[in-house]
Amino acid sequence: MQNGSSAQGMDAFTLLGETVRDALSKRGFTTPTEPQRRAIPPLAEGRNALVIAPTGTGKTETAMLPVLNSIVESPPEDREGLSALYITPLRALNRDMRERLDWWGEELDVEIDVRHGDTTQYQRQKQANDPPDVLVTTPETLQAMLTGKKLRTALSDVRHVVVDEVHELASAKRGAQLTIGLERLRELSGPFQRIGLSATVGSPEEVGKFLTGDREFEIVEVDVTSKVDFTVVHPEVTAEDETLSGELATDAEIASHVRVVRDVVREHESTLVFVNTRQTAEALGSRVKKLGAPIEVHHGSLSKDVRIDVEDRFKAGELDALVCTSSMELGIDVGRVDHVVQYGSPREVSRLLQRVGRAGHRRDQTSRGTVVTSDPDDTLEALAIARRAEAGDVEPAHIHHGSLDTVANQIVGVVMDTGEASARKAYELVTAAYPFRDLSESQFRQVVRQLHSNRLLWLDEEKDLLEKSGGTWQYFYANLSMIPDEETYDVHDMSSRRQIGTLDERFVVNFAEPGASFVQRGEMWRINDIDDEEARVNVAPIEDPTGEVPSWTGSEIPVPEPVAGEVGEIREIAARQFEAGADRSAVARDVLTRYPTDEHTVSEALKPVERQVEAGHPIPTADRLVLEGQARRVVLNSCHGHRVNETLGRLLAALVGQRTGSSVGIEVDPYRVSFEVPPKVSVHEFVEVLEATDPDHVEGLLELALKHSDSLKFTLAQVAAKFGALKRYRGNKRFGADRLVAALEDTPVYDEAVREVFHVDLAVPETTALLRRTHGGDVELTTARERTPIGVSGSSSGRDFLVPENADASVIDAIRDRIRNDRVILMCLHCTEWTRKTKVRRVPDEPECPDCGATRIACLNPWDEETVKAVRATEKDDEQERLTRRAYRSASLVQSHGKQAVIALAARGVGPQNAARIIAKLREDEADFYRDILAQERQYARTQSFWD
Repeated sequence: MQNGSSAQGMDAFTLLGETVRDALSKRGFTTPTEPQRRAIPPLAEGRNALVIAPTGTGKTETAMLPVLNSIVESPPEDREGLSALYITPLRALNRDMRERLDWWGEELDVEIDVRHGDTTQYQRQKQANDPPDVLVTTPETLQAMLTGKKLRTALSDVRHVVVDEVHELASAKRGAQLTIGLERLRELSGPFQRIGLSATVGSPEEVGKFLTGDREFEIVEVDVTSKVDFTVVHPEVTAEDETLSGELATDAEIASHVRVVRDVVREHESTLVFVNTRQTAEALGSRVKKLGAPIEVHHGSLSKDVRIDVEDRFKAGELDALVCTSSMELGIDVGRVDHVVQYGSPREVSRLLQRVGRAGHRRDQTSRGTVVTSDPDDTLEALAIARRAEAGDVEPAHIHHGSLDTVANQIVGVVMDTGEASARKAYELVTAAYPFRDLSESQFRQVVRQLHSNRLLWLDEEKDLLEKSGGTWQYFYANLSMIPDEETYDVHDMSSRRQIGTLDERFVVNFAEPGASFVQRGEMWRINDIDDEEARVNVAPIEDPTGEVPSWTGSEIPVPEPVAGEVGEIREIAARQFEAGADRSAVARDVLTRYPTDEHTVSEALKPVERQVEAGHPIPTADRLVLEGQARRVVLNSCHGHRVNETLGRLLAALVGQRTGSSVGIEVDPYRVSFEVPPKVSVHEFVEVLEATDPDHVEGLLELALKHSDSLKFTLAQVAAKFGALKRYRGNKRFGADRLVAALEDTPVYDEAVREVFHVDLAVPETTALLRRTHGGDVELTTARERTPIGVSGSSSGRDFLVPENADASVIDAIRDRIRNDRVILMCLHCTEWTRKTKVRRVPDEPECPDCGATRIACLNPWDEETVKAVRATEKDDEQERLTRRAYRSASLVQSHGKQAVIALAARGVGPQNAARIIAKLREDEADFYRDILAQERQYARTQSFWD
């Protein structure tokens, strides 16, 4: 590996032939961009290279101009088959690349075509019979092409392979699959040039080895961070937000977020608003639309037609903004973008650079982005990420090394290529791919025997030969992709007869039924009917503002350990200043010298730290673990990110549970692990377990703990499908998960499921190192005598602030303030004459009638005059009887529980029966009371269509 630089860089275009230079002049390319200046010389010499450069700096032309030049200057007899493959991770990128390359193809007389899953059979036949010079395709389509007789002939001429957005593939199993696919291609065509393109890579050497199979390559890296500018903002609630909250049917704090996004969109011509989940995309999109902004939603669960439509409208200037998920990260061409909003912490440095990097480059401007945050954890996390992004501290690629289901998939692929294969040859081919270089021969043999027992191929032990079986063909074409199969339902608009998107099976099963309403594409829909056989949901558009946001599945973006550690560092520095007597404004101004934000944003984020210092509690950092507990809750404050905290959480839950004979529940965020424990379990059990656990035993203990976990069972089902041990995965209702674990425990299927859970969810080496440092005294382990402000503040990282399932502290405050300012009618049921309309906050703790002194006081909705009339009526009809009974149930609650009952009854959609349930629950603090109220309000919003 070498870092690319060349004295010829300034004259890079002179290294290309006359035909290509003439085309460059016609296209207006007079001066190479920096990536072109530095990368074209080694690429023109045919060397392998990884090119890392910001979006919009001509990476496609950087790679393709030397490739097109090579094709143009080749003798005619060398252009009979495919000369080059351009591989992208998304079909939508295929469309963009085709449009972008078509001009060059026509000008240079080079035939360029696209092939993916939607390509027609006619077009496929045409490509097989008369291959184009350049084929733009996906990793999965390459798998299928390698098995076709005519296409194998065409592929035997490949001399160049370009892999776009290579960082996206490097961290995924489909990327690991591609690396073996490229070795299968090399077996067919001989050595070929490999070119990787990416906007951000944290470990260029690793990704280069991933791309080339650890063959010689160059890295050409243009500084991504030299032209980026970030601002982190926590919105300040204004008088306008109080007004908007009514229009948006939400509280003022969320209204302030929507307003800030709207204002940024208004201030710029074209804005991408990135969010971390599809739920947030729908919730934010629908609310910004209500404020009149020309904006649409774009994410992977919308139909292809809808996505293309909004892309084209944005490109044409008809839309000012798109609210999007990672669907827009990978360089889909939507024209010029002059600003990027990131709603919520981006969680990773690479994600922030990738997203903000989409803005500004068309005019060679600085890429500018605004990060809008929701709570103290979110803000400090975003600040740490923004600083690290400006410093170029990008996370390394998380390559799937040795994934056995990928090996299984590719062994079948090797057999499909030629009908039979030597087991030894197949092993050598698989291990030539970088992620599988350490795969042992015994592991390979176990996988082969598993495939043989599943009848996906035949193993002739004597001849050491792998041959096709009756199940080979069907398995291979059903498993071209390593993306797990999960059932989805198509959503169809009955009025337009168009498909508008998809819903996950989990959402349909748990929520969807005729009459229910939900948000998709930023608009409201009501379900008419569900066809389970066709996996289809028929809907009609409505104006109802109470719909539920679809609950799409998907992996949470984990916050890396260094980012969480820096959040702890910010807290520690601020705490020292508070201890020295500095006020919050002074501390905030000091933070401003190091981080891109404003005084209000930092001041809000530092409130929990200030309260922590005032209470005399220790500050959690990367070098200080703080345990605290109260009632049934123990919290380990640990600034070590999602994966380390998940590992610690599972380990402690298993060991404490084993010690006490009790079940221990866990909830994890990047800064704390929260345990739900029986009353007899205290903080001290956790301290003892942390101090007694041998770091060398962490992996073995976790594997034992995993055996009964839902995550292992879920992963095992998906891995089993990729091994052909199950029919294609369609949800856990098709098998008994415990039986599946028992059946597969001593197989490579089980080994791979464990490896994947360890790889994706856990961080065993890092956690082992943390325990060693704790035992050695380098990390302090301390306890707080009570719950601390930082420990209880929680984090919305990993949750949707707009769609809270478990409300964080800021949302709890908003609910509490809203209910306190809501009005209710109080009515004495003893004398029935006294009524009073008042705000909840003005109700005394134990209400009584000022006229007769009775304490039987009903709490009614402020518009509920009908119940007042019903109670006073001497002769009642059935409806009045029902209303009277309801009033007496309300009064009974108020008489027993006072102001608490009034608060519960004042919530939206909470009647006496549900209020009684909420009040009856045992809780450790007031916040949980409001969480339960919020849960009931959400349930009412889901089902309101039935009651109206």
